[in-house]
Amino acid sequence: MAIGTKELAADELDGFDDERLVAELKKAKEELFNLRFQSATGQLESHGRLKAVRRDIARIYTILRERELGIRTAPSASE
Repeated sequence: MAIGTKELAADELDGFDDERLVAELKKAKEELFNLRFQSATGQLESHGRLKAVRRDIARIYTILRERELGIRTAPSASE
């Protein structure tokens, strides 16, 4: 698996609806902000986490854009 969090794999994100993806995006951006703040103050313990969160954000943006273009389909309401 690529670098990132295990619960935010691309297969897992495909099952989320757009509202849930936006919520996950907001949560990841908040975490990235906190990690950058910790890094600036010298309190960051895991520098690899910065890279993982940035990749998670990019993965979410990619799925949202692919849905806009019709490359991926959003999950149906019956699932």
